[in-house]
Amino acid sequence: MAQKESLKDMQARLAERLRLAQSSGVSAAWLAVEAGGENYLLPLRQSGELVPISQWQAVPHTKPWFLGVMNIRGSLFGTIDLAQFIGHAARDRQHAAHDEAHIAHGGAALSDATASVVTISPAIEGNCAVQVNALMGLRASDAFASSAPARADAPPFFGDQFFDAQGERWQEINLQALSQSPQFLNISA
Repeated sequence: MAQKESLKDMQARLAERLRLAQSSGVSAAWLAVEAGGENYLLPLRQSGELVPISQWQAVPHTKPWFLGVMNIRGSLFGTIDLAQFIGHAARDRQHAAHDEAHIAHGGAALSDATASVVTISPAIEGNCAVQVNALMGLRASDAFASSAPARADAPPFFGDQFFDAQGERWQEINLQALSQSPQFLNISA
């Protein structure tokens, strides 16, 4: 229970920092998240609200990465599992197997303990959201030692790759390009 409360406190603090950064011109450019064991950067101007995981209504005959529809403040948002959408399904299955083993021994699902939903900015005109495994804070360009263009075989919604001082790779995701990509728009199985 204490872990759940501290997660809610952390989400609230991060949501407030995100709101302040968007409204006051703070130098932070991205919301850093983890999905499927990979690091991603979501542009602040394309990100909406941070929402704790709640119940979503499953939609039949959709692709596995489409989690369903969530009611967020009275509006319906189509919600995807970002890791599965990008192709980290095998890694997510490992997380699920680990969770099942943990639950069998009386615990809670570990991978859901830090999961959150990030809505895509209303300016992009689409009520959609992405589920991520963990929120990692805000990042500015000075948090990175170098950058490189996206790989040649990367999806069209991938932006530049950034590398921090520890050598960790952070992949930028253009949420507007993601939300308008044919793959994203075609949820039917």
